[in-house]
Amino acid sequence: MTLIGIVALLLALVVSIALHELGHMVPAKKFGVKVTQYMIGFGPTIWSRKRGETEYGAKAILLGGYIRMIGMFPPGPDGTSVPSHRGRMGTLVQQAREDSQAEVLPGEESRTFYNLPVHQKLVVMLGGPVMNLVIAVVLFTIVFAGFGTPTPSTNVASVTACVPTATAPDGTCAPGSVPTGAAAAGLQQGDQIVAWDGTAVAEWPQLSQAIRDSQPGTHEVTVVRDGREFTVDVPLTAIDGTLLGETGSRGFLGVSPVVDLQAMPITAVPAEMWDISVRSAAALASFPAKMVGVTQAAFTDQARDPEGPVGVIGVSRISGEVAAADAPPSWRIAQFLAIVASLNLFLFLFNLLPILPLDGGHVAGALFEGARRQIARWRGQPDPGPVDVARMLPVAYTVAIVLIGVSVIILWADIVKPIRLG
Repeated sequence: MTLIGIVALLLALVVSIALHELGHMVPAKKFGVKVTQYMIGFGPTIWSRKRGETEYGAKAILLGGYIRMIGMFPPGPDGTSVPSHRGRMGTLVQQAREDSQAEVLPGEESRTFYNLPVHQKLVVMLGGPVMNLVIAVVLFTIVFAGFGTPTPSTNVASVTACVPTATAPDGTCAPGSVPTGAAAAGLQQGDQIVAWDGTAVAEWPQLSQAIRDSQPGTHEVTVVRDGREFTVDVPLTAIDGTLLGETGSRGFLGVSPVVDLQAMPITAVPAEMWDISVRSAAALASFPAKMVGVTQAAFTDQARDPEGPVGVIGVSRISGEVAAADAPPSWRIAQFLAIVASLNLFLFLFNLLPILPLDGGHVAGALFEGARRQIARWRGQPDPGPVDVARMLPVAYTVAIVLIGVSVIILWADIVKPIRLG
């Protein structure tokens, strides 16, 4: 089952990448741009087939993809590919322009990407990330409204025998230990608690808060067992909150809840998606700071932050653990779909970063081009033409090198100090 989970995750990732590139290719072809390649992966080609003017194929490293459109970079201001700066970077920019122009055959000048209107450039470049967003929305909707989210209920999953202490924080009994209220009152696994001190409780947060707010002493607890409802007196005890990762003291009953999947109304999904997106964006913003901890954990004895970034190997391992978990099939399927949805939401947000070579870099270039043309019209000046994206290639190369380095560090951390479900 672990192997099945890993393979299923990798297949889902490949499908997500393929649909991302499809999101770029379909509008590009619709707008008349010549697309010469649609490739899944990088490195040596392992399979390809040409249909019409486009070569479709797969490469050896299935961790990305691309489509090749002719005329990604416009010629220089005078219509040539003369470099705009000198040195090695200037040579790279010049070579990129020349390679781009070499793909444009006579009569195909109108089919280049750089000749598209700004709004069509935006549609083409946003098509890939939007496809990932659509996948995420569909899968999260299936998870939330179809399977449901893990929600603790008022059904008792287990009863702790004794009140946790500093020497026995897990609640095991030792000489001098005090039985928990649940154990003293004879509560059992499978009981459903329906009222606390005569007040009905339908959800675990209600019951938990009622227990926290109660003073030590005897309290009435209404229980349903085997279809029969009855009331028992529970001798509630107090516990030091630090044993549970909290502050202060609180009432402690000694039961853990059964966690069920509870579906939410489909009308509640948009708000849930927005909340997830906000938290994901915040996590993306903290990514550089988190990478410091990942790097230290990868190369020192420092423990790894379970809330830190994970790579393909780490996510695949977690997917394998989900598949092999001792849990109902519905829970495992829901968790797998949530992982795939989260990956696609991350791809959507990450690709919107306004830096090359990400899609957001091309989007930023198109928006700058539109603003520049609008200002020229207001001033009665000639159309300045397409933005020379090739000038930003030094930035693109630098970003690519950084991303490769970050990926290698996370990959190594996933191997030597993996994050597990726990």
